[in-house]
Amino acid sequence: MNLIELLINGISYSQTQNGAYALILSEIEGERKLPIVIGTNEAQSIAIAIEKEIKPPRPLTHDLFKNFCERFDIKIKQVIIHKLVDGVFYSSVICERDGIEKIIDSRSSDAIALAIRFEAPIYTYETILEKAGVVIQVEKDFDEKSLLKELFSEDDTYIESPDLQDKSTKELEELLKIAIQNENYESAAKIRDEISNR
Repeated sequence: MNLIELLINGISYSQTQNGAYALILSEIEGERKLPIVIGTNEAQSIAIAIEKEIKPPRPLTHDLFKNFCERFDIKIKQVIIHKLVDGVFYSSVICERDGIEKIIDSRSSDAIALAIRFEAPIYTYETILEKAGVVIQVEKDFDEKSLLKELFSEDDTYIESPDLQDKSTKELEELLKIAIQNENYESAAKIRDEISNR
């Protein structure tokens, strides 16, 4: 069976499960999208991997796994979403060390979080896209700023702080460092957005 490469198209609130997110993957050559329901922690991990400006002071689980792999010269070559049973996607992570490939079973959300960190391609099979693929209009391109606001905000709405607007860029950069060191990602996202808006 031919593999079809997928790209991350966006993350949004899940319409079917409270407290969950839908990761939208899209085929490179075609209009079908593959929505996968993921938890908040996995959504945060994927968002942090995509958004380069926010660096946690200590490694997240997926960062730790990447550090471990790099230390022992293990490369993740690709991720394959290979099975769909009762609405649950099953994935494999294809790893290589010393020219020997190994296949590791994984949750799709974890596999994708790792694929982003290793810059590895994500694939699925035509049969999966036939079963679960949908043609939907995504309102806008993947917006990391909006996603981070949603993921790291306790409220459903995002309120800009007038205090941030009054600070210089240098002051904001210092505040960003402090927020990240304290693992206050909600504040870090707001500060980062204020810096980006300038």
